[in-house]
Amino acid sequence: MFENLRTQFLLDPNIIFLNHGSFGACPRPVFEAYQKWQLELEHQPVEFLGRRSMSLLENARKSLGAYLNSPPEDIVYFPNPTTAINMVARSLNLSPGDEILTTDHEYGAMSRTWRFMCKKSGAKYIQKPVPLPLTSKDEFIHNFWQGVTERTRIIFISHITSPTALIFPVEEICKLAREVGILSIVDGAHTPGQIPVDLANIGADIYTGACHKWMMAPKGASFLYAQKEVQVRLEPLVVSWGYTPDPGFGTGIRFIDNNEWQGTRDIAAYLSVPTAIEFMEANQWDKIRNTCHQLARYALEKINKLTGMDSIYPDKGSWYGQMVSIRLPGVDVVAMQKKLYEKYHIEIPVMRWNDQPLIRVSIQAYNAKEDIDFLVDALNQLINYI
Repeated sequence: MFENLRTQFLLDPNIIFLNHGSFGACPRPVFEAYQKWQLELEHQPVEFLGRRSMSLLENARKSLGAYLNSPPEDIVYFPNPTTAINMVARSLNLSPGDEILTTDHEYGAMSRTWRFMCKKSGAKYIQKPVPLPLTSKDEFIHNFWQGVTERTRIIFISHITSPTALIFPVEEICKLAREVGILSIVDGAHTPGQIPVDLANIGADIYTGACHKWMMAPKGASFLYAQKEVQVRLEPLVVSWGYTPDPGFGTGIRFIDNNEWQGTRDIAAYLSVPTAIEFMEANQWDKIRNTCHQLARYALEKINKLTGMDSIYPDKGSWYGQMVSIRLPGVDVVAMQKKLYEKYHIEIPVMRWNDQPLIRVSIQAYNAKEDIDFLVDALNQLINYI
């Protein structure tokens, strides 16, 4: 697609990589910045961690805050969204009978976190079915809101779903939740970098996102955003020196100090996020995203034509970004994924969601139309035999 960009990624050239959504892929300039920070840490660990780390992390938060349209003091770096939501879920003092309303499209690790907390507290994790194909935004909101009861305390919802790659209308859901005093928590793991994210407009009480996926930062860089009135409810997952700090220690911002300083750890991935943002800006990423979206649409149309199955999306674009999930007929999903990788060297997830086989195609700047054509040819050869 973009030959000059394709060479910037460190991916194995012998693999057709159509799975950016799982762990991302880091461009060479960003990875070099990551290694530079690690070398600085090892050159003088006491200077780096003991004297410089707080100011370095502050600068990294400022860059991320500007990118997400959020005050930097409302953002804390976490290694991944699952860890961030574990901190949140353990802080909310759920009571027996309280309900967390969500959908049946949520990421498995997140659902396991909430079920774990519900088992301990007696709360209920309510997964409202969102049947496919979708029809309209208004109908989605109406149907989802039917799950709200007088016991609903939290709405937890993905911005872009992991299994089905759907962009949910979270801004409207968060607005409705605020009007009735329900806490809104958005899982945006797949969102920053894939579509624009404006945290001020979204209006979520809590929002978590990955920087290592579509923003292409190094693995282990994610964030948690919380509105100021909610921050006081959040307890640190790891209690360290930032909790009730000694005089002169920390930033003076409780949300930051409770979570940012955890002693000896590698913060290089966090510090590399500004370089990832600069990489996108230098390469006019809005244009890249649009081209990737068009290629995702091409994949959707080609595979649907091959299988004769209906799309899970109601239109030609507004419900998905650079990632699409596509129905397959009744195949053995484990065998299909294994054969695609071992025989055709295609890295792509094939899964069973709600008893429907799906293949999820992720498109990034290193992909080309030829990658999709090769995938379709492979599926054509396999689909009636697996």
